Amino acid sequence: MSQYPSDAAPDARGTGLLRLMADPRTPVFVTVYAGGRRRYGYWQPYDARTGRGGCYVALPTAVCDRLYDTGRITLGEPLVDPTKTTYRVRPARTPAPPARAQVAPVRIPEAPVRASAQRLAA
Repeated sequence: MSQYPSDAAPDARGTGLLRLMADPRTPVFVTVYAGGRRRYGYWQPYDARTGRGGCYVALPTAVCDRLYDTGRITLGEPLVDPTKTTYRVRPARTPAPPARAQVAPVRIPEAPVRASAQRLAA
């Protein structure tokens, strides 16, 4: 059984959360309370066009914890209060794969040229 029981589609949810965390317009934070409870979330600004927003949005803790456990997200510097500690959450930087793998050149030996004993009559 999974350590994270609420994973309906873990890859899709994790990918969506990573995309959200990578957006600089949407800073995501995790708050760790004195008892150890964690809450991941971000501020959704008010959108006058749709009439929605102006509130905090909680993110699924189980999926975010899995991303942290697997090294896909990192935590920034702590902001410590008496009852809680808050960290900025960012996607982990992964080294870019090389553009082209360096491969040693393959040397193909040439077939030896055999001298023929016959001469063509001219």
